[in-house]
Amino acid sequence: MTGRPDDAEDVVQAAFVKAWRNLASCQNPERVGAWLFRIGANGCKDFLKSRHQRNLSLEEVPILRSDSTGPEGAAERRDMGDLIQDALQTLPPEQREAFVLKHIEGWSYGEMSEKLEVSVAALKMRVHRARDELQVLLAEYREG
Repeated sequence: MTGRPDDAEDVVQAAFVKAWRNLASCQNPERVGAWLFRIGANGCKDFLKSRHQRNLSLEEVPILRSDSTGPEGAAERRDMGDLIQDALQTLPPEQREAFVLKHIEGWSYGEMSEKLEVSVAALKMRVHRARDELQVLLAEYREG
């Protein structure tokens, strides 16, 4: 979600510090993982709101990383990666979060629902809307 490993490490560290300070407020010790994840996810959203330039790195997406078609293919994938990064930044944070967790991190809707404490139906709608918006932007790119 932050787009940079260093920023992600800072957000994670801050989440652990916040969790430690507020450990007494964890109402269900059996769900401490989901509680901790929520603290981290909220910290990530706060970080993205406060950052002036927003760049979500997609370098880990295998289709964008492969150089199998030579320099021209690599340049095309780099351009497509830049376009996707820009398009993701136009999405509302909830849609971007759901899309990244589903399609980049590979989480199931059940995992997402548990960690985000949002219904599966709501998450499916967020991913669907994000996908639709990204498809419109990519279609405009192909036509232009």
